[in-house]
Amino acid sequence: MAYKISDDCISCGACAAGCPVEAISEGDGKFVIDPDKCIDCGACAAGCPVEAISEG
Repeated sequence: MAYKISDDCISCGACAAGCPVEAISEGDGKFVIDPDKCIDCGACAAGCPVEAISEG
């Protein structure tokens, strides 16, 4: 199941920079993960400074 970004996101972009499949883009007020592209690697969660990313 794809990772999700919560409303705690501060839109810093660290997750998008760390995503190896470019599944993360800037949304309305926070970044969003495309579940069809996400490979469940966890790189985004590991790179998030506010722990706003969790599994599905």
